[in-house]
Amino acid sequence: MVPAALPAIRSLRASRIQVQDSNNVGQCMVCQEDYCNGEKVTLKDANMLVFVTPHQFVNGICKKLVGKIRQDATAISLIKGMDLKPEGPSMVSKLIKDSLQIDCCVLMGANIANEIAKEQFSEATVGYAENKSLVDEWVRLVNTNYFLVSAIQDVAGIELCGTLKNVAAVAAGFVDGQQLGNNTKAAIMRIGLNEMRAFCKMLFASVNDATFFESCGVADLITTCLGGRNRMCAEAFAKSGGKRSSDELEAEMLKGQKGVLTAKEVYIVLSQRGCLQMFPLFTTVHHICTGRLPPSDIVRY
Repeated sequence: MVPAALPAIRSLRASRIQVQDSNNVGQCMVCQEDYCNGEKVTLKDANMLVFVTPHQFVNGICKKLVGKIRQDATAISLIKGMDLKPEGPSMVSKLIKDSLQIDCCVLMGANIANEIAKEQFSEATVGYAENKSLVDEWVRLVNTNYFLVSAIQDVAGIELCGTLKNVAAVAAGFVDGQQLGNNTKAAIMRIGLNEMRAFCKMLFASVNDATFFESCGVADLITTCLGGRNRMCAEAFAKSGGKRSSDELEAEMLKGQKGVLTAKEVYIVLSQRGCLQMFPLFTTVHHICTGRLPPSDIVRY
């Protein structure tokens, strides 16, 4: 929770700092700044924990929560990104599971926050490892008549789709910033989906091909490339001819959230494995974001 949003949620019962024109959040939501300080911890009696934060903060949050949650608690992560370690990349859900010694599902899908706040119909995919009864509880909790949730036994595939589509969305933003048209954008999205699948299979051979046809896969890729925040920042970057840095644009347009960080993380993984040439789109996105190539090279890779 963004601290600046708490007063508005308490008084207005709405989170308009994070979601424009948001509806009331309901009286069941409790807002508390200090969620891991002794007896004041909000989570100490909770048995279902939802993690929604920029992925670079997850490790620190988990360290503060150790010993302060119920032993029978379970978690679900809506977080996109990877935890890069010397031995290789690790998914955020695994970091949560290993740090807190609890089961952790994931939820990803084509669901832009502003549209969900308006209760417009959308879908999501929940991924689980083994415990079907646990994922059924999560589906029952979040599924509504306008937010349709399905469960798939593929945590790694679902979580990686939610992460990698942001790199493809940056590429789509570069296309929009140069007004290259729908044909070009469709081509970039198709190539992006191929590289998403190849990257997933490279890290986790068990990833199911059917996962890419769920909401977390092609649907999320489409909606993020059409209306996502990373696309928006990449479009502004391309319109400036790369003269305004990604950090500057993210600070201005995303209120400090990091969009191109995932592109860097993916590049690091590919570089370590000697696979850059096998992923020309992902590689080019990182080179453009870091100023090594101009935005126009998104179609020349």
